[in-house]
Amino acid sequence: MTVEPSRNDTPADAGPLDRLTVIDLSTTLPGAQATMFLADAGAEVIFVEPPSGSRLRALPGWPALGRGKQSITLDLHETADAETLRGLLRTADVLVTTMRPASAARLGLGPAALAGLNPRLVSAAITGWGSTGPFKDMKGYEALVMAKLGIMYGKRQTTTRPGPSFVPTPFASWGASQTALHGILAALLEREDSGIGQHVEADLVRGIATMDTWQWFSELVVNRWPDAFVPVSAFDDEGNPNGHLIYPLLITPTKDGHFIQFAQTEPRLFLALMKELDLTWMFTDPKWAGVPRLDDVALRTELWEIMLERASARTLAEWQQVFDTNPDLSAEVFRTPADALRHPQLVHDGRVVTITDPDLGEVTQPSTLVHVHGAALAPPRLAPRPGADSAALRQRAGTAVAGPSAGQTPSAPTPSGSAPGELPLAGITILELGSMFAGPYAATLLADLGARVVKVEPLTGDTIRGLVPFPEAGGAKVMQGKESIALDMHTPEGLAIVHRFAKRADVVLQTYRAGAAERAGVDAATLTALNPDLVYLCAPGYGVDGPYGAKPAYAPSIGAATGLGLTDVPDATARVGTLDEVKAAVIRLYAAAANLSVQADGVAALGAASAMLLGLLARRRGRPLGSLTTTMIATGSHALVDRNVDYPGRVEALCPDHEMYGYSARYRLYRAEDGWIFLAAPLEHEWPVLTAALQPYVRLAEDPRFTTEYARTANDAALAEVLAGVFASRAKDLWKKELGRADIGCVAVAEQVAEKTLQQDEYFEAGYTVTATHPTFDVHRRLAPATTFSRSRTKADGGCLIGEHTDALLAEIGYDAAAIADLRARGIVA
Repeated sequence: MTVEPSRNDTPADAGPLDRLTVIDLSTTLPGAQATMFLADAGAEVIFVEPPSGSRLRALPGWPALGRGKQSITLDLHETADAETLRGLLRTADVLVTTMRPASAARLGLGPAALAGLNPRLVSAAITGWGSTGPFKDMKGYEALVMAKLGIMYGKRQTTTRPGPSFVPTPFASWGASQTALHGILAALLEREDSGIGQHVEADLVRGIATMDTWQWFSELVVNRWPDAFVPVSAFDDEGNPNGHLIYPLLITPTKDGHFIQFAQTEPRLFLALMKELDLTWMFTDPKWAGVPRLDDVALRTELWEIMLERASARTLAEWQQVFDTNPDLSAEVFRTPADALRHPQLVHDGRVVTITDPDLGEVTQPSTLVHVHGAALAPPRLAPRPGADSAALRQRAGTAVAGPSAGQTPSAPTPSGSAPGELPLAGITILELGSMFAGPYAATLLADLGARVVKVEPLTGDTIRGLVPFPEAGGAKVMQGKESIALDMHTPEGLAIVHRFAKRADVVLQTYRAGAAERAGVDAATLTALNPDLVYLCAPGYGVDGPYGAKPAYAPSIGAATGLGLTDVPDATARVGTLDEVKAAVIRLYAAAANLSVQADGVAALGAASAMLLGLLARRRGRPLGSLTTTMIATGSHALVDRNVDYPGRVEALCPDHEMYGYSARYRLYRAEDGWIFLAAPLEHEWPVLTAALQPYVRLAEDPRFTTEYARTANDAALAEVLAGVFASRAKDLWKKELGRADIGCVAVAEQVAEKTLQQDEYFEAGYTVTATHPTFDVHRRLAPATTFSRSRTKADGGCLIGEHTDALLAEIGYDAAAIADLRARGIVA
């Protein structure tokens, strides 16, 4: 829909964060995404940029990233401007920075200095590697994190050449932006009681590690019990089918040149696909016994080719007619990020808006991440012009400076509620009604911050528990910190138990498809009638109604629909003709959309956690929001907001080379003598440092092809060829150490998946992982809580078994031993 943009000076009285002031010192994407969410929720966001303007303005998504913010131009190395910033901070509620810890300290923006300046301030630092440990001073480029952890290794099949593959999708930025938001919102909620702010930290490492579903525990099992099962990738290195999931998650071209992603993972859904392809005879043919789980590689390949042949014989329109008439069949077209904003469900839900910018024209962008009662939190506003609000904000800062003098510490308010050191979400109870990962892991993240999570499971348990061929490995991560009650909610007695818990809960999280919550008796109207103070979040795949609302949503299909897939392999479908070319494209697309380490499930979970925290803070501030909604498909559009915003003449987002080395000669993968490195020195001011460091090996500064930034860009391929020759001459660890000493971004690329890397001693000692206890896995390492606090605690519990807490939870709401035994005997609880 097209709306008139609001002026930035229009009060956002309806916003849940109205009258909160945020100072935004972000220079990178995760900070901009975090403050975009805060501005969308009604906070006053003051964006501080240098006299030359922020580099963020060069992103195609800037009109959305900057919307609703004010802009002040400050040179923080100048005394007067630094004092202006201090004046603004004296009365601010939140500060967001994205600089390295040492840089923040040099500017007087360390945690202690900020607390002295304004004890009520919640300061949030988003870094690449965190503020402690051996990596804290490394450059925080996203690709360095992905390379060092093993994300690029895990995505290696997105390229046809040997070796790791560059990952363009900003998964780590999204993870860090949302985990920073979790810290900010939780700290603000805690401040409502204590009266005191604190420092919170998020980083790209833990941000991206949240997105893995079950790979962590698969690696743990293989490490401890190597004979338990053999993990396999979807395709082997020769391009042969390895596992069975490629068939229910079939990727196929259509007759008219589109690629589509099926999502038929449940047995009945796979049966529907085989029926549509006229292949159900295979289920009774001895040759195909066990289909789609086939041991013989030749049979696996033959089945794949048969399915591809039959599926690709239809046009997209013909397939769409099938999807419209058969509820058990669904597939998504692989869309570009910009084309994703034309998805029928997003349009139906009002999650795409077009506003008129006086300079850019019609700007199409995602609406707010959180919707309330089916509508956006607020209409979109324009992004500010550079320094547009400088005069007024300087005057305001001067008034603030007239209060406590520089260096003077205002007296801190006396805490009236939770004492320092408590969990920020202590006392909050979440009732979780959902399955798999995308919604439930949102509650897991809040459990780490102290929320009590009661998970309602069917008698057989959440489906995710059985997705790995080892007991509990599939669901161990998503069950962390929860209490499980197993019951049959389809019975009156089972539903009555759920209703009793809803009366006692602060939050209900449900992830059902459209109409299912109403049929089950756990919809917003029913539960808020029982508990008017309830924060109710619906976090389905598509929506609460609309053309796709009742369709199943899985990470690969959402990855295709939102543009996550084609962002990682933008040219995968460009050269397709022969069967071999089709198969090569399918392998690349599968690696992009169905990767276990980084995918749409994790993206969605992070956004749902932010929504629940916003609802809790709004309620605490006396601004209850009502029924909230986030969806997997809408959250995916927010994760790609740096590149999906569309307007006439927009600058195109950076695109990697065909072989997926990287964006440019100074931001790409290179072969070393014994492996791979990633070089990240893309900025003009980094060039002299790079040339000096490489002087013993090559005289770049003297080469006329590279003397200016313009020349370096024009001769980028030649520069890459020169650097490739240099880096191939020495071992990767030598380059990492030598360039690191010069403060040049360079890491050795891990040759294993990130979930294996992070379980190693080096990362445990650095604080990225901690120990927990699980009924099946005993003491084990798990990802550390994704956000840290200077004053509040976090916790890191292990997972739980199906119905492990059923009896205790029933007793808590008034059932005695005889009643519990009766419910168990009648198959209502387990």
